[in-house]
Order: sequence, then structure tokens, then C-alpha cells
Amino acid sequence: MDRQRGLGFAGVLALLVAIVFVAIFGMKLAPAYLEYFAVKKAVTGMIESGELRNATVADVRRAFDRRAVIDDITSIQGADLEVTKEGTDIVVGFAYEKRIPIVNNVSVLIDFKGSSKKGSTKALE
Repeated sequence: MDRQRGLGFAGVLALLVAIVFVAIFGMKLAPAYLEYFAVKKAVTGMIESGELRNATVADVRRAFDRRAVIDDITSIQGADLEVTKEGTDIVVGFAYEKRIPIVNNVSVLIDFKGSSKKGSTKALE
């Protein structure tokens, strides 16, 4: 007589609970990462568009605030940007924390950092 193989009811239930937990966790974290990518896109877009060719620090911050309103960026403002100049290029860096509540008193804290410098994912120091 051959024995049946496969998952039993308890195994399927445990698998479904794990999948639901991972899906809920992912849905809570996804907006924070989408906002990070919007910030990164806004910063690199400002630099690559050439609109800041002869801009002051205040001009860079105002340009970011305008883009932040359009892209619905709320975690960081133009005043939080680190604006420096390397040679003739303006480099804009940013760093911020995002706290995401998961359940009751359990939260996830994510440190986001970025820069307009090509190939860089770290904020300027």
C-alpha cells in the first residue's frame, strides 16, 4: 500500500499564515520605499535637468520643495537637503529616517540615504 505524500491541513494552514504575514509586512513597507525612490528621482531629476546650473542653495531647496509637492513627498523637505559643490557640479545629498508601526509597540525603523552623485547611495557627510 502506498502512503500519500504532501502537506496536511496543519501544514497548509501554517504556510498560508506565513504568506499572509509576509504580504502584510510588505504592504506596510512598500510606501516608505516608494517615497524614497520618489525623493531620489526628484534629486537626480533636478540635477540632470540643468535647471540648477547657476543656482544658490536656496534655489536648490525651493526646486526640491516644488517637486516634493508634485510627487507627494512628505518625509523630507528642501531644508533637510545637504547641498555642496564639487568642481562646477552641484551635489545634493539627503538622509532621513522613517518609522513604520507594524503591530502594537513593534515598529520598523529604516534609514534612507542618497545623493545626486552618480553611483552613490550615501548621503554627503
